Amino acid sequence: MSRFKIYPAIDIRDGKCVRLVQGDYAQETIYADSPVAMASTFVEAGADWIHVVDLDGAKAKERVNHQHVLQIAQELGVQVQVGGGIRTAEDVAFYLEHGVQRVILGSVAVNNPAFTKQMLSTYGGERIVIGLDARDGYVATEGWLETSTVLAEELGQELAAHGAELFIFTDISRDGMLSGPNTEGITRLAQATGKQVIASGGVSTLQDLQGLVAEQKHGVAGAIVGKALYTNQFTLEEALQVVK
Repeated sequence: MSRFKIYPAIDIRDGKCVRLVQGDYAQETIYADSPVAMASTFVEAGADWIHVVDLDGAKAKERVNHQHVLQIAQELGVQVQVGGGIRTAEDVAFYLEHGVQRVILGSVAVNNPAFTKQMLSTYGGERIVIGLDARDGYVATEGWLETSTVLAEELGQELAAHGAELFIFTDISRDGMLSGPNTEGITRLAQATGKQVIASGGVSTLQDLQGLVAEQKHGVAGAIVGKALYTNQFTLEEALQVVK
């Protein structure tokens, strides 16, 4: 079993590092003018992964902030996983051929499962991560603006059968709320798919992280941490210490 990993999150909008509340573009806080400078502070604190989301890309359904993403991947010597606006084979190749370790397929995994399966078959489950963002158990798409009729666990099982090895599960109701992660939903997805799941949304205390680490035996493989770091609920150093 590999070590539980912490993924500090950088959400990019208009070239700046921001956080939204529950994916609401009207509830935005800018935390840094430079996503690269922010990533650099995470790397200095010991991060070996950075989770980057191109928020403009998610809304526009195409890559928008990719230059910032590549800069982080190429200049900081850190592993990067990226999501937001990735819709085509060309988008996937663009990132994976320019130093990004993993590409996250979210909306497209729901809207175009055939394409998603093709990408899994081309690049493998180590490099293609499936992002399942759920509202009441159903997957939401298009930067969370729409909710589908697809259950996260069912889609997870289907894609696991086609080579998916790693999922990111976000409970939208918890995201940016500092209300604690939906550990039960995350664990359920891991058990339903038999694969590794990274928790996203709601982590607000070191106890939250300890609770997720305790579920490692069920396939919970890591946690994406955003707002808690930006609002100083704890430091990245402290978080990394907890999961050691």
